[in-house]
Amino acid sequence: IMNVFRLMQIGLMLLCTTTISSLQCNHLPLQQRKMIENSLQLLDKMGKKFPQQCLREKMSFRFPEQVLKPRQKETVKVAIEEIFQHIFHIFSKNLTLAAWDGTAIEQFQNGLYQQIEQLEACVTKKQTHYFQSKEVNRLKVKKYFKKIDCFLKDKQHNLCSWEISRAEMRRCLQLIDKVIRKL
Repeated sequence: IMNVFRLMQIGLMLLCTTTISSLQCNHLPLQQRKMIENSLQLLDKMGKKFPQQCLREKMSFRFPEQVLKPRQKETVKVAIEEIFQHIFHIFSKNLTLAAWDGTAIEQFQNGLYQQIEQLEACVTKKQTHYFQSKEVNRLKVKKYFKKIDCFLKDKQHNLCSWEISRAEMRRCLQLIDKVIRKL
């Protein structure tokens, strides 16, 4: 009798967990919009206005907007998850020369991490028919962020390279926000 009762408790717990996580996935676009809005505020809070001396160093990274335009919502979610992972990676290293607000950076990183976790929980990994377009998108996203990473390295992670990258991440998050509003 004790084992049956235990199994029923476990079963109820699993049922509740599944229900809660599916509810979270239903509200994912709203959560993402709030997170992006918060991330944009944190990007602003991190540093001051864009330094005038950095204007002549401007760089065009050309975000691959087509990765956010597939027909399937799941493919878009996978692309967004990938983008968040890359942003998190970039903002997790060599920030010493950026001279930004450390608390804002940490909150920005935490927000991205939470969003990545939520997306991973909601995006189904077993979609083989999306595989090809996901792989092509993944390569385009990787190439885009590689350019940013190389730019930062070439400039030895100086203040201007970070400010230009921060402005680019702002643009990137704004594009994602537009897409999420349409989902």
